[in-house]
Amino acid sequence: MTRLYVAAGGGGDALAAAIIHAATSSEPAYIATFAWDRLLIDPLPGPRSARDFTGLHRLGEHVTAITPDTRPIPPAGSTLPRLAAEINATLVLLDPTNGATGLRAQLRDLAALLAVPRAEVIDVGGDALAHGDEPGLRSPLADALALSACHDLGIPVGVLIAGPGLDGEIPEPDVLARVGNTMAARLHQADADRYAHVFDWHPSEATALLAAAARGARGTAEVRDSGLPVTLTDHSPNAYRLTLAQALSINTPARAIQHTTSLDQAEEITRTLCGFSEIDYERAKATRNRPATHTTITEDLDRKARAYERDAAARGIDFLTFRRLAEVLGLSATVTGHLRTHLIATRPAHYLPPIWATRPLH
Repeated sequence: MTRLYVAAGGGGDALAAAIIHAATSSEPAYIATFAWDRLLIDPLPGPRSARDFTGLHRLGEHVTAITPDTRPIPPAGSTLPRLAAEINATLVLLDPTNGATGLRAQLRDLAALLAVPRAEVIDVGGDALAHGDEPGLRSPLADALALSACHDLGIPVGVLIAGPGLDGEIPEPDVLARVGNTMAARLHQADADRYAHVFDWHPSEATALLAAAARGARGTAEVRDSGLPVTLTDHSPNAYRLTLAQALSINTPARAIQHTTSLDQAEEITRTLCGFSEIDYERAKATRNRPATHTTITEDLDRKARAYERDAAARGIDFLTFRRLAEVLGLSATVTGHLRTHLIATRPAHYLPPIWATRPLH
């Protein structure tokens, strides 16, 4: 029996879906996902549409798959073609051009094509359960679109919230209060190890923290360009299940955009309800982004990384994501990969895959 997953937020949730699927099932899997990467990867704000790619494989009238041969059309960037090559699942592009209505048509087409009995929405962190007014909320639109698109698919839809609070948007206690006593799975080191190699290049922070928690990491991690502190606890490797109806009853923006027919319309409704959308943030950040300050790994860059590491440790930070280091040091995606390799090779005692400890672990 084929499994159908809907990655609520994009590439990071798609990777999480692959990890959770491998941990819980041996059946074939399809993962429907937005092509929505951080500016470190894709300099264009917002999600990519089918028009932004070459080499998509058509599966149905409204459905296209991302293959290892798919390529984003420059200047767009995407992690999805490489992810398609490295996970044991088929990635399907969610194109939000026509709003929740268009996404629903895509998912209905896909569900009918696969003849699946149910679908699961996967969200790492829990912002899929946002009311819309949380102080730490950063990305309401993507999750609202994914939930809304799953309404009225004609099959039961569950919502899996993995790693409560790990995206730094809604605190873990609030997420746990919303999911209730509904734990569906717990990830372990073997589950994290299965796709450990993907984190060598994939920039996801929340899913990286989920994998680290499955390996036993506990403490405070610093993430994103703003340096949000996120706590890894004994709840962090867990996934909790709700019904779609339960999730929609919590997520006000998702209910409000159910009948939207364009991305702009969905964004405007979300902006009105939440005061912003994540595309607004990306637009603003794209205009102020500075060129990378380093193009190679130098002694100066190593000193700066060590200095920031010591400063973070003095502030009570136990772990840093590599994306956080990249943001602090002004690195391109390529140089971030080189720095990661350099740090692991020179000071392996700080590495708890796939994140970096501010103090030696052994």
